[in-house]
Amino acid sequence: MNDAVILLSGGMDSGVLLAWARARFDTIHGLYFDYGSKHQEKEFSMAQILASHYEAAFTRIDLPFINTLFSSSLLLSGGDIPEGPYELDNISSTVVPFRNGIMLSIAAGYAENHGIKTVLIASHGGDHLIYPDCTTGFTQAMSKAAGEGTFTGVTIEAPFGSLGKKDIALIGRDLGFDFSTTWSCYKGLDLHCGRCATCLERKAALDHDRGLDPTEYMT
Repeated sequence: MNDAVILLSGGMDSGVLLAWARARFDTIHGLYFDYGSKHQEKEFSMAQILASHYEAAFTRIDLPFINTLFSSSLLLSGGDIPEGPYELDNISSTVVPFRNGIMLSIAAGYAENHGIKTVLIASHGGDHLIYPDCTTGFTQAMSKAAGEGTFTGVTIEAPFGSLGKKDIALIGRDLGFDFSTTWSCYKGLDLHCGRCATCLERKAALDHDRGLDPTEYMT
Protein backbone atom coordinates (compact mmCIF):
# COMPACT_ATOMS: atom_id res chain seq x y z
CA MET A 1 0.00 0.00 0.00
CA ASN A 2 1.61 3.23 -1.18
CA ASP A 3 -0.10 5.64 1.22
CA ALA A 4 1.21 8.54 3.31
CA VAL A 5 0.24 10.57 6.34
CA ILE A 6 0.96 14.30 6.09
CA LEU A 7 0.95 16.99 8.77
CA LEU A 8 -1.35 19.47 7.03
CA SER A 9 -1.33 22.85 8.75
CA GLY A 10 -2.93 24.88 5.97
CA GLY A 11 0.26 26.87 5.41
CA MET A 12 2.07 27.18 2.10
CA ASP A 13 4.78 24.65 2.97
CA SER A 14 2.43 21.81 3.89
CA GLY A 15 0.12 22.79 1.04
CA VAL A 16 2.88 22.46 -1.55
CA LEU A 17 4.00 19.23 0.12
CA LEU A 18 0.47 17.88 -0.28
CA ALA A 19 0.50 18.78 -3.99
CA TRP A 20 3.95 17.17 -4.34
CA ALA A 21 2.79 14.00 -2.54
CA ARG A 22 -0.40 13.72 -4.57
CA ALA A 23 1.57 12.44 -7.58
CA ARG A 24 3.64 10.04 -5.48
CA PHE A 25 1.17 8.29 -3.19
CA ASP A 26 -2.08 6.46 -3.82
CA THR A 27 -3.90 7.76 -0.75
CA ILE A 28 -2.97 10.65 1.53
CA HIS A 29 -4.21 11.14 5.08
CA GLY A 30 -4.01 14.80 6.15
CA LEU A 31 -3.77 15.45 9.89
CA TYR A 32 -4.58 18.94 11.16
CA PHE A 33 -3.54 19.67 14.75
CA ASP A 34 -5.39 22.32 16.77
CA TYR A 35 -3.00 23.20 19.58
CA GLY A 36 -4.53 26.56 20.45
CA SER A 37 -2.62 28.92 18.17
CA LYS A 38 -3.87 32.42 17.43
CA HIS A 39 -4.22 31.61 13.74
CA GLN A 40 -5.61 28.10 13.98
CA GLU A 41 -9.10 28.86 12.64
CA LYS A 42 -7.59 30.47 9.54
CA GLU A 43 -5.22 27.54 9.05
CA PHE A 44 -7.96 24.99 9.66
CA SER A 45 -10.22 26.39 6.95
CA MET A 46 -7.33 26.37 4.48
CA ALA A 47 -6.34 22.84 5.43
CA GLN A 48 -9.89 21.69 4.72
CA ILE A 49 -9.83 23.35 1.30
CA LEU A 50 -6.48 21.78 0.45
CA ALA A 51 -7.52 18.30 1.58
CA SER A 52 -10.69 18.51 -0.48
CA HIS A 53 -8.91 19.78 -3.59
CA TYR A 54 -6.22 17.10 -3.47
CA GLU A 55 -8.67 14.37 -2.42
CA ALA A 56 -6.91 13.60 0.85
CA ALA A 57 -8.57 12.05 3.87
CA PHE A 58 -8.73 14.70 6.60
CA THR A 59 -8.70 14.45 10.38
CA ARG A 60 -8.66 17.25 12.94
CA ILE A 61 -6.84 16.42 16.19
CA ASP A 62 -7.30 18.66 19.22
CA LEU A 63 -4.35 19.16 21.59
CA PRO A 64 -5.79 21.51 24.25
CA PHE A 65 -3.06 20.69 26.77
CA ILE A 66 -0.45 22.57 24.72
CA ASN A 67 -2.25 25.89 25.17
CA THR A 68 -2.60 25.16 28.88
CA LEU A 69 0.81 23.74 29.78
CA PHE A 70 3.20 25.51 27.40
CA SER A 71 4.22 29.15 26.97
CA SER A 72 4.49 30.78 23.54
CA SER A 73 3.34 34.03 21.94
CA LEU A 74 1.95 31.83 19.14
CA LEU A 75 -0.71 30.50 21.53
CA LEU A 76 -3.98 32.12 22.52
CA SER A 77 -2.69 32.10 26.10
CA GLY A 78 0.51 33.95 25.10
CA GLY A 79 1.52 37.56 24.51
CA ASP A 80 1.56 39.59 21.31
CA ILE A 81 3.08 38.20 18.13
CA PRO A 82 6.32 40.09 17.43
CA GLU A 83 6.70 41.98 14.18
CA GLY A 84 9.77 42.04 11.99
CA PRO A 85 11.96 39.44 10.25
CA TYR A 86 12.99 35.96 11.34
CA GLU A 87 15.78 36.60 13.83
CA LEU A 88 16.41 34.56 16.95
CA ASP A 89 16.00 37.42 19.42
CA ASN A 90 12.82 38.55 17.69
CA ILE A 91 10.90 35.40 16.84
CA SER A 92 12.01 32.93 19.53
CA SER A 93 8.91 33.77 21.60
CA THR A 94 6.80 31.95 18.97
CA VAL A 95 8.49 28.61 19.65
CA VAL A 96 5.99 26.04 20.97
CA PRO A 97 8.07 23.52 22.96
CA PHE A 98 8.53 20.21 21.11
CA ARG A 99 5.45 20.88 18.97
CA ASN A 100 6.62 18.83 16.00
CA GLY A 101 7.76 16.01 18.26
CA ILE A 102 4.29 15.75 19.77
CA MET A 103 2.52 15.91 16.42
CA LEU A 104 4.88 13.47 14.73
CA SER A 105 4.44 10.97 17.57
CA ILE A 106 0.69 11.05 17.07
CA ALA A 107 1.09 10.86 13.29
CA ALA A 108 3.35 7.80 13.65
CA GLY A 109 0.73 6.10 15.81
CA TYR A 110 -1.99 7.00 13.32
CA ALA A 111 0.13 5.63 10.49
CA GLU A 112 0.77 2.34 12.28
CA ASN A 113 -2.90 1.96 13.13
CA HIS A 114 -3.81 2.37 9.44
CA GLY A 115 -0.99 0.22 8.07
CA ILE A 116 0.81 3.22 6.55
CA LYS A 117 4.59 3.38 6.54
CA THR A 118 5.32 7.00 5.57
CA VAL A 119 4.72 10.23 7.50
CA LEU A 120 5.51 13.53 5.77
CA ILE A 121 6.28 16.88 7.39
CA ALA A 122 6.95 20.18 5.59
CA SER A 123 9.92 21.34 7.68
CA HIS A 124 12.36 23.33 5.54
CA GLY A 125 15.85 24.77 5.74
CA GLY A 126 14.69 28.25 6.68
CA ASP A 127 13.22 26.95 9.94
CA HIS A 128 16.42 25.40 11.25
CA LEU A 129 17.98 28.35 13.06
CA ILE A 130 14.81 29.23 14.96
CA TYR A 131 12.91 26.01 15.57
CA PRO A 132 14.96 23.07 16.93
CA ASP A 133 12.21 20.58 16.10
CA CYS A 134 12.46 21.44 12.38
CA THR A 135 16.09 20.43 11.82
CA THR A 136 17.16 17.52 9.66
CA GLY A 137 18.78 15.88 12.67
CA PHE A 138 15.54 16.10 14.62
CA THR A 139 13.49 14.60 11.78
CA GLN A 140 15.97 11.76 11.38
CA ALA A 141 15.91 11.06 15.12
CA MET A 142 12.11 11.02 15.17
CA SER A 143 12.09 8.71 12.16
CA LYS A 144 14.45 6.32 13.89
CA ALA A 145 12.26 6.36 17.00
CA ALA A 146 9.12 5.75 14.92
CA GLY A 147 10.81 2.85 13.14
CA GLU A 148 11.92 1.32 16.42
CA GLY A 149 8.58 1.93 18.14
CA THR A 150 6.14 0.59 15.54
CA PHE A 151 5.56 -2.94 14.26
CA THR A 152 5.21 -1.58 10.73
CA GLY A 153 8.46 0.39 10.73
CA VAL A 154 6.98 3.85 10.16
CA THR A 155 9.40 6.37 8.66
CA ILE A 156 9.20 10.16 8.92
CA GLU A 157 10.36 12.19 5.94
CA ALA A 158 10.87 15.92 5.34
CA PRO A 159 11.26 16.22 1.54
CA PHE A 160 11.84 19.99 1.81
CA GLY A 161 14.30 19.72 4.69
CA SER A 162 17.24 21.19 2.79
CA LEU A 163 15.25 23.77 0.82
CA GLY A 164 14.43 27.41 1.44
CA LYS A 165 10.99 28.98 1.34
CA LYS A 166 11.52 30.39 -2.15
CA ASP A 167 12.49 26.91 -3.37
CA ILE A 168 9.18 25.60 -2.05
CA ALA A 169 7.35 28.42 -3.80
CA LEU A 170 9.04 27.48 -7.08
CA ILE A 171 8.04 23.83 -6.64
CA GLY A 172 4.48 24.97 -5.99
CA ARG A 173 4.41 27.10 -9.12
CA ASP A 174 5.71 24.20 -11.19
CA LEU A 175 2.84 22.11 -9.81
CA GLY A 176 0.26 24.82 -10.54
CA PHE A 177 -0.38 25.27 -6.82
CA ASP A 178 -2.82 27.99 -5.71
CA PHE A 179 -1.09 29.85 -2.88
CA SER A 180 -4.25 31.82 -2.10
CA THR A 181 -5.59 28.64 -0.48
CA THR A 182 -2.97 28.82 2.29
CA TRP A 183 -2.48 30.87 5.44
CA SER A 184 0.79 32.05 7.01
CA CYS A 185 0.16 35.00 9.33
CA TYR A 186 0.63 34.19 13.00
CA LYS A 187 -1.85 36.86 14.11
CA GLY A 188 -4.94 35.18 12.68
CA LEU A 189 -6.69 38.41 11.63
CA ASP A 190 -9.13 38.76 8.74
CA LEU A 191 -6.19 39.37 6.38
CA HIS A 192 -2.47 38.61 6.55
CA CYS A 193 -0.96 41.43 8.61
CA GLY A 194 2.05 41.84 6.30
CA ARG A 195 4.36 42.70 9.21
CA CYS A 196 5.03 39.55 11.24
CA ALA A 197 7.93 37.26 10.37
CA THR A 198 5.80 34.68 8.58
CA CYS A 199 4.16 37.36 6.44
CA LEU A 200 7.54 38.89 5.53
CA GLU A 201 8.91 35.43 4.70
CA ARG A 202 5.83 34.68 2.58
CA LYS A 203 6.17 37.97 0.70
CA ALA A 204 9.82 37.24 -0.12
CA ALA A 205 9.17 33.64 -1.16
CA LEU A 206 6.25 34.53 -3.42
CA ASP A 207 7.99 37.59 -4.95
CA HIS A 208 5.50 40.08 -3.61
CA ASP A 209 7.58 43.00 -4.89
CA ARG A 210 7.27 41.62 -8.43
CA GLY A 211 3.50 41.31 -8.19
CA LEU A 212 3.53 37.50 -8.14
CA ASP A 213 2.07 37.06 -4.64
CA PRO A 214 -1.73 36.51 -4.67
CA THR A 215 -2.02 37.18 -0.94
CA GLU A 216 -3.99 40.16 0.33
CA TYR A 217 -2.16 41.92 3.16
CA MET A 218 -3.22 44.65 5.58
CA THR A 219 0.06 46.47 4.90
